[in-house]
Amino acid sequence: MTVRQIHLWSLLAFALLLRLISLATYPLMDTTEARYGEMARLMVETGNWLTPQFDYGVPFWGKPPLFTWMSATGIQVFGLNEFAVRVPHWFAGVLTICLIGFLAKKTNNNPVVAAIVVATCGIFTIASGAVMTDMALTLALTIAMVGFYLCWLQKDEHAQKWGYAGFFGLACGLLAKGPVALVIMAIAVVPWLMLQHGFWGAFKQLWQRFPILSGSALMLVVALPWYVLAEIATPGFLDYFIVGEHFNRFVVSGWEGDLYGNAHDRPRGTIWLFWLQSALPWSLILPVLIWKKRTQKHDIEKGHTGLFSFLIFWLLSPLLLFTLSGNILPAYVLPGVPAIGVLIAMLVTQKDFKWLWGASALIPVMLMIALLVLNMGKADSRSDRIIFENTLPELPVFYVGKRPFSGQFYSRGQAKLLQGADILPSLSQYHLIGHPEQVTALIVQNSLSCTVDLESQSGRSLYTCSNTHGE
Repeated sequence: MTVRQIHLWSLLAFALLLRLISLATYPLMDTTEARYGEMARLMVETGNWLTPQFDYGVPFWGKPPLFTWMSATGIQVFGLNEFAVRVPHWFAGVLTICLIGFLAKKTNNNPVVAAIVVATCGIFTIASGAVMTDMALTLALTIAMVGFYLCWLQKDEHAQKWGYAGFFGLACGLLAKGPVALVIMAIAVVPWLMLQHGFWGAFKQLWQRFPILSGSALMLVVALPWYVLAEIATPGFLDYFIVGEHFNRFVVSGWEGDLYGNAHDRPRGTIWLFWLQSALPWSLILPVLIWKKRTQKHDIEKGHTGLFSFLIFWLLSPLLLFTLSGNILPAYVLPGVPAIGVLIAMLVTQKDFKWLWGASALIPVMLMIALLVLNMGKADSRSDRIIFENTLPELPVFYVGKRPFSGQFYSRGQAKLLQGADILPSLSQYHLIGHPEQVTALIVQNSLSCTVDLESQSGRSLYTCSNTHGE
């Protein structure tokens, strides 16, 4: 192992360890992380592991439960805190990196280069440790794509086992984000198979090389029971999830049927801009390397014909899917990001390791800066954790106006949205939380006796109120 390889291994370890340590250093912020963290907390508290809940007794139909199961398991192991709900997603990221390193090694490429590229890709660094749906989907599709390629190679007696691994990955994708996992993989592998074998040859090879029937049966055995049980438990789930989330959300910008937030109305084609931004620095480096090595295809593939195009289709599949969709987020590019690791590993040589080290260090350095900014108060503008660090646990807490998900999480579900002031005279002492103008109007209107305890950067303030007539 050369000195430069040692430097790359050291930087990979540092990047992963830095992200792991960071998980406990800032609060869950509204809306995404706090919302999904609260859903995991509710899952553990209520014992309902079948249907994720948006609030007590309110089912969440927007996504399957795998990501909630992950965070809920973290709570059971580590207790109720930020580290607990985030660390399972970090583990999912590490497993994805390991699979990419394994694929690089199996195809005679440098595994540490592939691993460090993925680990230091901007969107991957953020998602591998964030309470989101996307890392679970990315791991699932990485299992599926690696299993598919190694099964297609038919190079050893384990090829069929890799085929089953691919179908298991698809089952996990169905439990992570739904049928979109099947669509993303189909967009990648069907055109690639046709490129390798022709139109009819693609279907012939698919039948001959892959355990289509038994693999599909495995996928359904793993994933289908939850869908059936979820519909039985909360009728209407399948209609909302399949039609709403997989059709209306895709084709209707600003879709108004969203039950859980606001649809994102973006210009068509924005997903490509998201990729350029989110996959930095490698989204800029990869095209340059491809151009420089454009005449060396045989040397690049090292005897693995079709590998380069396979990875390109993998990388582009989520971008192609969402090109015509306006209802998108930057994280939608994530399922294709792992392919960048092996692509870069195919294109670089030992003499590139010096600049590769510098490029790999960019995102970890930016992460340290971001953590510093968050802990200097920026995080408090997006979370109510600091408010609940200053409440008296024995007092009832009411939100005036809107209750954010961070308020639900950090109060362990005890903070209630104030529906009316009628309940307040019966309480001797209580907390109010809200924007000062709203709380002040309530205080004046009902002649309440309240003092301001904390003015948070979120724009909400904490009040302690006393009622001399309370019982």
